[in-house]
Amino acid sequence: MKLYQPLFVLLFIAAIRPAIAQQIKLTADVKQALTKVNPDQIKADIAFLADDKLKGRLPGSEGFQMAVDYMIGRLKSLGVKPAGENGTYLQQVKLRRTFLKEPLITFDNGIPVKFGTDYNIAANPVVPSVAFGAPLAFAGYGISEPALGYDDYAGLDVKGKIVVVTRGAPDKFSSSVAAHTANAGSILKTAAAHGAIGVITANADSTSRMTVSNRGTYNVLDGKGNVVVSRTYDAKLSLVAVMGYQLFNTLLKQSGKTIPDVLAQLKAGTPGSFPLGTGIKVSYNSTYQDVMGYNIVGKIEGTDARLKNQYVVHSAHLDHLGISTPVDGDSIYNGAHDNASGCASLLGISTIYKNLKVKPKRSILTVFVTGEELGELGSGYFAKHPTVPVGSMVADVNTDMPTIIAPLLSVTALGAEHSSLTKQVGQAADYLGLAVEDDPEPKQARFTRSDQYSFVLAGIPALHIKYGSKTADGKNNMNDLVAPWRAKYYHEPQDDINGIFDFEAGKKYAQLNFLIGYLVAQDPAKPTWNKGDIFATK
Repeated sequence: MKLYQPLFVLLFIAAIRPAIAQQIKLTADVKQALTKVNPDQIKADIAFLADDKLKGRLPGSEGFQMAVDYMIGRLKSLGVKPAGENGTYLQQVKLRRTFLKEPLITFDNGIPVKFGTDYNIAANPVVPSVAFGAPLAFAGYGISEPALGYDDYAGLDVKGKIVVVTRGAPDKFSSSVAAHTANAGSILKTAAAHGAIGVITANADSTSRMTVSNRGTYNVLDGKGNVVVSRTYDAKLSLVAVMGYQLFNTLLKQSGKTIPDVLAQLKAGTPGSFPLGTGIKVSYNSTYQDVMGYNIVGKIEGTDARLKNQYVVHSAHLDHLGISTPVDGDSIYNGAHDNASGCASLLGISTIYKNLKVKPKRSILTVFVTGEELGELGSGYFAKHPTVPVGSMVADVNTDMPTIIAPLLSVTALGAEHSSLTKQVGQAADYLGLAVEDDPEPKQARFTRSDQYSFVLAGIPALHIKYGSKTADGKNNMNDLVAPWRAKYYHEPQDDINGIFDFEAGKKYAQLNFLIGYLVAQDPAKPTWNKGDIFATK
């Protein structure tokens, strides 16, 4: 890692040190309520949500509806009031599932290509039939951040062209900034803003193979049929596609370049964009299936006459992958850790609030969102179209797959370094005896891979608590435990209630996230973005 990263770490530690130096003082009421999180109840909630009868909780399915009904019943039992649409707990999220038909790309210079090996195309959720041609231009990482000293589009005319990009970011970018700028949504938005009419993301890894799924892609529509949330569509782009390694290698060689040389230049922070000297003709069709998903929204009303009209959000996604490819004879992707455990944690937070005699100054929203596995769609819709007044949400504390497989001794707060939320993270963690560390897995780009990112894009400071490196045996190599666990269970049918769990760790996660949200709700000042931060203008 370059010098930039240690400096970033030092600044992060410096930011939270004042909060850690002075431990918070909680009332007897809060201390008592914190003890009410029950590990056995966390286990029971996970067991129900991950039961085979829910069939993997795919949005629009009978199993997902069973999960919705269960969560609403639990919220009612905990005294959480409805805060959805029309006096209910629900917010409707119209999901369009789009399927690709008859895809064809041909190169003007005669390069032979094959669908599924050399390219794949994202179906278009609005236009049923697309056919056009355009020249190609290589635009590096597809990043345009002049304020950060990097712009792949500087000096490159892409108007009316299709840009070819490769995923990544300069080494000088911090992990969360890299994750944001390399996010698919950011790449599409940036390309469209520069006048491109298509984006092809090229695979620069020779060991990776392209996969073609018949499950379709999903987007969120408004009442008029317009796409309002998507990670694979932009109204200004007629093509969103991916390109295989061999084709990418061939294109660069024809331009006198090699993949290793291009990547080395980009990683060093020097853009290297150029026309590719050829164009393509594209045609494809799309078919649609519309299903209704639901966000569940509950409210715990604040006590301050003015601040109760502001909201601290606790979010977790309720959906998982449904029924898919069998592994060892099991085709139900139960999602016990991902994210039944996160939903159980939010119910634990609601349990604390039920037992809290004096509620906080600001109100609390408990939001279980749909479609996270489909591209953070439910949270993207709620962040843009909340069931409370726009602008009234001041922070989001997200819980997604807290990985409760070992004692929780240290944490990392993904995204907190961008805002004043570092203060509450430091205070809450210190009270519970937890160390706060930098992200131990920066290459995983976890900051943009869950629902907190939707709130960030809507201008709302947000964070996502994940495990740190500390272990009970003192080896402090938590990632060595997580890596093989993730390989076996993550997005696999084996992620059910019979896997590895530490429910006491689940209790501590709920206590920590409660405290972070509670401290924000009690603070007279709203959370703010750090001055000059990349998200301060979102």
